[in-house]
Amino acid sequence: MTHSPALSSFRRVVVKVGSTLLVDQGKGELKQAWLEGLAVDLAALHQRGADVLVVSSGSIALGRTVLGLPRGALKLEDSQAAAAVGQIALAGAWAQALGARGMTAGQILVTLNDTEERRRYLNARETIGRLLDMRAVPVINENDTVATTEIRYGDNDRLAARVATMASADLLVLLSDIDGLYDAPPNDNPDAKLIPVVPRITFEIESMAGGAASELSRGGMRTKIEAAKICVTGGAHMVIADGRIEHPIQRVADSANCTWFLTPSTPLSARKKWIAGSLESRGVIHVDAGAAKALFSGKSLLPAGVMRVEGSFERGDCVVLRDPSGAEIGRGLVAYDSGEAGQIIGRNSRDIESILGIPGGAVIMHRDDMALSGE
Repeated sequence: MTHSPALSSFRRVVVKVGSTLLVDQGKGELKQAWLEGLAVDLAALHQRGADVLVVSSGSIALGRTVLGLPRGALKLEDSQAAAAVGQIALAGAWAQALGARGMTAGQILVTLNDTEERRRYLNARETIGRLLDMRAVPVINENDTVATTEIRYGDNDRLAARVATMASADLLVLLSDIDGLYDAPPNDNPDAKLIPVVPRITFEIESMAGGAASELSRGGMRTKIEAAKICVTGGAHMVIADGRIEHPIQRVADSANCTWFLTPSTPLSARKKWIAGSLESRGVIHVDAGAAKALFSGKSLLPAGVMRVEGSFERGDCVVLRDPSGAEIGRGLVAYDSGEAGQIIGRNSRDIESILGIPGGAVIMHRDDMALSGE
């Protein structure tokens, strides 16, 4: 029998919070006591050294109350207006709840394009990484003020999964209004059984997914299964847990009912597999013998080790790496476009700003963004 992992084993945790958990549906007000309890749980993760990220819904639910908008489905422009008002309240609530427990909150609003287009993906990834380096807690939500039907996620389960893979998290916690995946709808079947661990997502598992559960929730179990597929492919575990209870994260740690979706890989190995086999190359970077040796010893690629570049590529594109003999030694995501790279090759990293006129990263390709032959 496959056992669930220990919550204490994870180093980077994304927690997704839905509108129904955070906002009282009848009053349209924040559930302050519940949020403060969750903040205690997040502080416990943070204090043991884990990186913590939050994906939070709730801006539209809060904003519609302030604006006096009716319950039920809203027109797109009304949803965007409600989000604009509610996002201020939502960000303030998270900043206060986390700040009271010694954590700094940083707000990030994203759209579908920010996680699907590589340049914007890298920008968002770097912002998240820098916040985590400074031990801040990124609080992320879909930018409902500008997202249209055509360019939105539509639910924060899949957004949370994309954030987890983008941030190289090793765990996504989906707090829900159900305590996990059942083999039949538990509201209709009293004999339905909770599935505690899903080692692999099969057709049978997918067929167990149901529909949306409430007015304020955009996604039901089907979107959670889709999120799990994104996570396990990206090297992250995922757990669906009951968010209606007090201290829901601590309850997961205490082995409360929940469903774990397991991955056989790690975020880094999954990322390297994606780079090696799923992306079309846009150019070539030729490195000298010293740089090639450094790469295989685990170093990033510095401008000084590059002899020349070929092709027309943009920052975030996949390029092939070749050694002095012309042999392909790997490929990866480049940190500069071809024009910029051509200007700084062979130069010391400290000269980049004076050459390009703008500050830039010290490496042409980070070690985590490359997959070398034999890895």
